[in-house]
Amino acid sequence: IEKAMEEPDVQEWAYEQWRARNGRSLQSGPLRVPKMKTVSDEAASRLRMEIDSRPTEIDMVERRIMQLEIEREALRKERDESSRERREALEKELQQLQHRRQELNAHWQKEKELISRIRELTQAVDLLHMQQEEAKRRNDLERAAEIMYGKIPQIQKQIEQTRADLAQMQKVRRMLKEEVDAEDIARVVSSWTGIPVSRLMETEKEKLIHMEERLKRRVVGQDEAIRAVSNAVRRARAGLQDPNRPIGSFIFMGPTGVGKTELARALAEFLFDDERAMIRVDMSEYMEKHSVSRLIGAPPGYVGYEEGGYLTEHVRRKPYSVVLFDEIEKAHPDVFNILLQILDDGRLTDGQGHTVDFTNTIVIMTSNIGAPIIHDILARYPNITRSDPEYRQMEERVLEQLRAHFRPEFLNRIDEVIIFHSLTREQIKRIVDIQLERLGRFLRDKKIVLALTDAARDWLAQKGYDPAFGARPLRRVVQRHVQDELASAILEGKIREGDRVRVDVDSENRDRLRFEPVRRAGRGSGRKGEVQ
Repeated sequence: IEKAMEEPDVQEWAYEQWRARNGRSLQSGPLRVPKMKTVSDEAASRLRMEIDSRPTEIDMVERRIMQLEIEREALRKERDESSRERREALEKELQQLQHRRQELNAHWQKEKELISRIRELTQAVDLLHMQQEEAKRRNDLERAAEIMYGKIPQIQKQIEQTRADLAQMQKVRRMLKEEVDAEDIARVVSSWTGIPVSRLMETEKEKLIHMEERLKRRVVGQDEAIRAVSNAVRRARAGLQDPNRPIGSFIFMGPTGVGKTELARALAEFLFDDERAMIRVDMSEYMEKHSVSRLIGAPPGYVGYEEGGYLTEHVRRKPYSVVLFDEIEKAHPDVFNILLQILDDGRLTDGQGHTVDFTNTIVIMTSNIGAPIIHDILARYPNITRSDPEYRQMEERVLEQLRAHFRPEFLNRIDEVIIFHSLTREQIKRIVDIQLERLGRFLRDKKIVLALTDAARDWLAQKGYDPAFGARPLRRVVQRHVQDELASAILEGKIREGDRVRVDVDSENRDRLRFEPVRRAGRGSGRKGEVQ
């Protein structure tokens, strides 16, 4: 480990990664990264702990064995045929897991022994170097020559042979690491700065080029909004935007349930690899003048001074995030003075006098201003497209209402105002697929596969479609008619682990779906129409 840290490559890499991401040196800005030597020390310390601790792979097998043994003991009291079959399956799986545990433990111990042997031999070489220097100081040249040309080369050959044995062993499976590498440094820097590890490790060019494709997997029917947001992010990443301002600032306008908040979540996941990197501020809570101080914290001498502000504390702890101001039109006018500081200078001073950096955030404000106009146009022209003159007139009327409500100095600091469009029935069907894909992730652990017919998809889309509320009712429809029914069937034993379940509209009662286990599901990706 110490040998690896003598080389400056990983330290230099960590510094360059930080500088490239932030456009400034380590000694500037409100976020100060500790010296690279400290980073190296912590990375080496973590690696030593990993070597001495049981690997995650073995731990997972141990947990699974314990889980199955508990289930086996519970089934011993049951006398029915299905319980007997389940016990036999458990016994077979337990035998396989116990054999795997034995193999993994043997591999881990052997790998650990080789790494310990390398460490001992390396320490022996270091000690011989010290003895050699001591012999030179005493002018004992014979002793110095014996160490330099005899003992040190002999031990170095042993180190090379042991490293070769370790490399050969790790070709099959690698459970431990001998040296600190760039990934270890990235994890330490990530834990100290809040930058996700994957952002430090990967090249972003390919990711940014295909940004629209990634966002469209989650947000349906809002291609123009996705394109505008993607262009703003690419400008910032290419260094063509003011580094002292947020990455991007947007106003999302449109009716409820069309994807404004979902796009903010998708952006947080795309940019910061974590959907929870979104800070949501409900502006209906800041309609009164006295409530505005909660954003940045109370001034000295007032109640709540030590707690800090909701907005400033969240951004200080998570500087890489999407900040969503929901229903901005409901906020008190004093809130916009705070927003002007963020949009202009990329920073904000809280009630305690601390300066909080917003230059690594994306600021999004949502508004329902103009929603009645959008609904009215769609009611009169159900098949209207964005190229129609009526649609362009509608957009202009919505923007007029926006300009009438907000001050010009505020709107002039926004990168882009984006109008979200109402969703069509076909787009709702695509959202049904997204919702079912999420459900499939929960079912994957139970090895249950859902196979929905086209009629069932159309039925869910029809039940979940509401022109006034967009796709918002769809989640409740999926929960009530799919998740609740599945949960009851699983608990009653009608659907078991490994089943493939065909979902169709009930022919006798068109107001409900029918769930029919048709065969045992094998492993694999599933056929078209299946949700895993």
